[in-house]
Amino acid sequence: QLQASGGGLVQGGDSLRLSCAASGRTILNYSMGWFRQAPGKEREFVAAINANGISTKYSDSVEGRFTISRDNAKNTVYLQMNNLEPEDTGVYYCAAAKWIVEGLWDLAREYDYWGQGTLVTVSS
Repeated sequence: QLQASGGGLVQGGDSLRLSCAASGRTILNYSMGWFRQAPGKEREFVAAINANGISTKYSDSVEGRFTISRDNAKNTVYLQMNNLEPEDTGVYYCAAAKWIVEGLWDLAREYDYWGQGTLVTVSS
């Protein structure tokens, strides 16, 4: 089970850190991703990190503002979000993929497990 937390209501330019804690299984051998879904829009890729934390990927819209990281000892993945914009508003989901190639990190269908989501609202 994946539990996402850390969302909230912030103003543009503020920062938030999302956490995704895994229970019942280890994320040690999983690539982890963050996706988001804005009202009325499809779920979109935000960021991903490989199992050992060395390789990461970001969507163009968050590159340079967001940082994904993981602490395998704590079985937790993080998404540090800086300089938030109203366009970042949405429900953020974390996901885990056991077998995935880096070129497919942005495809939601490649992920095996999903958290319940945490809402991020950025006001202008």
